[in-house]
Amino acid sequence: MKYTLGVDFGGSAAKGTLLCETGDLAAIAATEYPMVFPKEGWTEQEPEQLYKAFCAVTKEIFRTSGVNPDDIEAVAISSASMTGVYLDEEDKAIRRSILWNDIRGAGYANEFKKTKLDFIWKMTTNPPAPSRTLNHIIWIKNNEPDNYKKIRKIMFAKDYVRYKLTGDFVTDYIDAMGSHFLDVQNNCWSEELCSLAGINIDILPKILKPTDIIGPITEKAAKESGLSRKTKVITGTTDTCMEVYANGAIKIGDMTIKLATAGRICSIADHPIPHMGIVNYQHVVPGLWYPGTTMRFCAASYRWYRDVLGEKEIEEGKRNGKDPYVLLDEAAEKIPAGSDNLFFHPYLQGDLNNIAWRASFIGLRAIHTKGHFTRALLEGVSYGMRETFEIIRDLGLKVDKPTLIGGGAKGPIWRQIMADMLGIEMLIKENSDSSLGSAMLAGVATGIFTSFEDSVAKCVRITASVKPNPEVTKIYDKGFLVYKEIIKALDPIYVNMAQAHS
Repeated sequence: MKYTLGVDFGGSAAKGTLLCETGDLAAIAATEYPMVFPKEGWTEQEPEQLYKAFCAVTKEIFRTSGVNPDDIEAVAISSASMTGVYLDEEDKAIRRSILWNDIRGAGYANEFKKTKLDFIWKMTTNPPAPSRTLNHIIWIKNNEPDNYKKIRKIMFAKDYVRYKLTGDFVTDYIDAMGSHFLDVQNNCWSEELCSLAGINIDILPKILKPTDIIGPITEKAAKESGLSRKTKVITGTTDTCMEVYANGAIKIGDMTIKLATAGRICSIADHPIPHMGIVNYQHVVPGLWYPGTTMRFCAASYRWYRDVLGEKEIEEGKRNGKDPYVLLDEAAEKIPAGSDNLFFHPYLQGDLNNIAWRASFIGLRAIHTKGHFTRALLEGVSYGMRETFEIIRDLGLKVDKPTLIGGGAKGPIWRQIMADMLGIEMLIKENSDSSLGSAMLAGVATGIFTSFEDSVAKCVRITASVKPNPEVTKIYDKGFLVYKEIIKALDPIYVNMAQAHS
């Protein structure tokens, strides 16, 4: 039996999926690691923790599956785009990575919108945004000049882990798009874009296809990870692309709705869509794109809530062996839709276009319980997702039984809230995360699967559908108007707060 392994790095956890050549799941493993918030609006990550997490996941895969490492044909890695890793001349990380949802680059992005909007949009298919690696490097240049001078290699999160495995200094053209250093039309680094950050092209990795085979695994990495040196290493690509693929979205009109660290709605097309609210990326399937909308703090809001306000559930979970999220969900399920007019706004790190916004619970009365707070948080994030969904709908993109994905999709209550919130039926797929997509990609790259279509036919399985309750949808239609009015009223207050702390 041949196997492939996919490992994905999210904002706060790594997950590995071991896939059989038949398309069946052989094993999964996961481990968490922290995100760091040095200042308000900043989000960072220690690169070395990613590699340690990779080794922990692979060893757990071998322990639970009993599979011989020599039988793993290939491994592919995915991670969030725009997470730069900066190495010095000794190949050591100079500083923590700045994640895509970090807002310190907002000033540079706003300036580019005034001075170079058409140029950047034409070259990259996307408008300037704080999340881009371009802005992160400019910030380092202006605020950490000593670190800036030390930079000898710039790569991205998945590439760093793979670099530790093989020593290959490469990336793929999809991940490269997120940096805003790529000339997308020609799939090559742009000297003009690089000059905006004052860097030379030679410190950027070679651009390959996601399916290209590199390597081999070094002897040192084989010992640390437990992988066989016979296992091929695939270039890999971004987490969102792999999620889209893992859910069988490989045809024009397919759609995924993601409740993960970030929220993301993607509709498959054969071209990028020029709209300020749309983020465009090329698909792993040649000729396709997955334009979509993004929400900064989605399931990350629920993790914050669990960590800060769920101490009781965490302790009870340890005693009873239950997931704290399940305990929180159970209380929320007893609360009526609309949370008795308690509203949550999920702007813990601001909004993509309004970084001054803050999170809030509004409408609190003496009747409200912790269950109300939990349901209000889930509904608040779902209202935020509805805002981004309205962009998709207004553009006339096809909406027909989209697939709900991400960690948030595991909870029955959040699934139902999302179906009711959008008023559409949604499908749930089995084991549909980025690590599965990476394992499928490794299978296509090595010929275990004959094509992307073949891999989807063998690996992607529908397990459930969630239909909206029309009466609840009416409640959320009214609530959505209130949700928007609240943030409209609070906007000038948040702006004043931001200016007072600037």
